[in-house]
Amino acid sequence: MSIDEDYDFPRFRSDSNAGHYESWFVRGNHPVRPLAIWIRYTIFSPKHSPQNSIGELWAIYFDGENGKHYVSKSEYPISECEFSGDPFLVRIGSSVQDHKGLKGKSGNKQGSTNIEWDLNFSGGDKPLFLFPKDLYSGGFPKAKVLVGKPSLLLNGFVKLENAKIELKDWRGSQNHNWGSKHTDQYAWGQVAGFDGEEGSFLELATAKIKIGPLWTPAITPIVLRLHGQEYALNGLFSSFGRASYQYFDWKFQASSPEIKIEGRIHADKKDFACLRYANPPGGWKYCLNSKIARAEVLVQRKGETSPLRLRSARSAAFEILTEDPSHSLLTEV
Repeated sequence: MSIDEDYDFPRFRSDSNAGHYESWFVRGNHPVRPLAIWIRYTIFSPKHSPQNSIGELWAIYFDGENGKHYVSKSEYPISECEFSGDPFLVRIGSSVQDHKGLKGKSGNKQGSTNIEWDLNFSGGDKPLFLFPKDLYSGGFPKAKVLVGKPSLLLNGFVKLENAKIELKDWRGSQNHNWGSKHTDQYAWGQVAGFDGEEGSFLELATAKIKIGPLWTPAITPIVLRLHGQEYALNGLFSSFGRASYQYFDWKFQASSPEIKIEGRIHADKKDFACLRYANPPGGWKYCLNSKIARAEVLVQRKGETSPLRLRSARSAAFEILTEDPSHSLLTEV
């Protein structure tokens, strides 16, 4: 079965000692307001201890109008979880996700907000692969990422404690990632529709890997869908030296014979939640997570005399994974 067909198939093996994490997450943004939801169904299996595997539920509701976000997490024994690829189904506790939508609740960890969701999918485009497809079956990179359903519309509701929020045609995506360890350092970004450009979609990452005491140069694969075309600037060796990021600003550029892309994704510190992820080989990573970031991208395509300016006012995804605590954000869950 090719990656085009099994993009959401679970890679988790309950008898493996290798260590594993795997997530299927959904994100969505209000069509015009700085409001967003992110919900993540996760398997965590520590290296050498598959008997201690668990299922996790994560959820964040971002309210950029009031400068607040609400963070939730639950954990369940792996015996209370179910994972299937054909048909696709993920169940953690009583919370489920399939290709029609997701329904569940989270908040059994101390300090969590109780969040409940019931969301249906409509629309959606064919899967988007951030890496060249032949890299999804090998051992490199150790962390794989793809977008199973880009350009989704989400409809339904989210409950925060006792407040019910109706979602109508929120723009977003359903995503899948997995691996034997988290990438050592990365920035990840996504725009599920630039303002006024229906059907546009941007996926990118800047990643560095540590091998012994040495760090590899950063690679930045970029895939852009625009006006019915896909531009995959994701060749392994052509992805070096394209980007730089810091807290909380990321600049990137890339070119091919068909297109030149130059852009920036950034957000205010208060627009991020800080999550703590366990790493299968041991230790922790901190994920600085925003779904209400800003993006500005300049696109120059072959044969066009002037560049196209793309903008996402407050609906870009921007995550930074790090072990460095100098960002000074408080870890929430």
